[in-house]
Amino acid sequence: MKSIRVVVAALLLSVTAFAAPNAQQSFDEIKTLTGNWAGKSSDGSPVEVSFKVMGNGSSVVSEINSHKHSDTMVSVFHLDKERLLITHYCGAGNQPRMQATTSPDGKTITFNFIDGTNILPSQVGYMQKLVVSIADADHHSEKWVLKTTDGKEMTENFELERKQ
Repeated sequence: MKSIRVVVAALLLSVTAFAAPNAQQSFDEIKTLTGNWAGKSSDGSPVEVSFKVMGNGSSVVSEINSHKHSDTMVSVFHLDKERLLITHYCGAGNQPRMQATTSPDGKTITFNFIDGTNILPSQVGYMQKLVVSIADADHHSEKWVLKTTDGKEMTENFELERKQ
């Protein structure tokens, strides 16, 4: 009986050692993006993204300036108890909220749609997913997935490098 307890304890410890990062760790990883970034979108057009820590460290604001879109889009990352959320203030006039899940290594944070405001059938669609992949301190990518009103998905990828 004692050997079974030892095996169970060892299994529990190994699962804990390989558990995905918690929301606070993922939020801290998003905070490392603070600063200005430049790169290219999927079609090769220039894009600039800035990240600022705001609200006494309680939120991170991201602004996307794409030369292909006339509007600046703003997203706010924040914790809600044990969840990391993002609200995206879209050029489509809606505000989808997405919740994070994080890869075991903590370098890829995927936000999936949970709800939103002003999501209307008459609009182009709404952001359904964001995947942030952090390669190193000076390189990251963002994959934005828009769900269109006819149920299709449109994807925009940004490959970004920190401005010096």
